[in-house]
Amino acid sequence: MNVHTIMQLGRETLVTTALLVGPLLLVAVVVGLAVTVLQTITSIREQTLTFVPKMAAVLVTTVILMPWLIGTLVKFTAALLTNLDRFMY
Repeated sequence: MNVHTIMQLGRETLVTTALLVGPLLLVAVVVGLAVTVLQTITSIREQTLTFVPKMAAVLVTTVILMPWLIGTLVKFTAALLTNLDRFMY
């Protein structure tokens, strides 16, 4: 296995990871920002108020996107296992 193959595998892994985690992080950021604005407007200083809605939103988003998330992960894993002979010595 040469350096080019290792770099390509690492790049594909990072791109797949970012693709899978990106929508969940985006939802967490948007919900966190909305809750922070709401807290600022109403002058509520509750720490758990930011955590619980973000967690619920990420959970709902995960459930909704689960078929796509699993499909993408299965596609990546299948491609990795199919080309396993490239990664040997």
